[in-house]
Amino acid sequence: MVNKAALKGMSRKELEKLQAEVEKALLKINETEKKAAIAAAEKAAKAHGFSLGELTGEAPAKRGRKPGPKKAGPKGAPKYANPADKTQTWTGKGRQPNWVKEGLAAGKSLADFAI
Repeated sequence: MVNKAALKGMSRKELEKLQAEVEKALLKINETEKKAAIAAAEKAAKAHGFSLGELTGEAPAKRGRKPGPKKAGPKGAPKYANPADKTQTWTGKGRQPNWVKEGLAAGKSLADFAI
């Protein structure tokens, strides 16, 4: 710890060097505290069933191939339709729509939704 008397006896160059060291130490502490805060926020989000990116609206960081243009084309013929709204269809691939999940939870089978 530097006391006031020691500061008064320092030259301008020594004070500037001390200032640069203090700023560097503050930046390091700031980064450490920021990482701890992010970790705590991620833990809290996960406890509620979310990712931090979902809550902040940020897209999750992806690894691997760079994103390119999406391929347009047929996604497949629909195999299932919502009995309550026939315009809602599903090919049977990918994530199940909510209406399928809700029907299965209510005791229906996929055959009940077949087109």
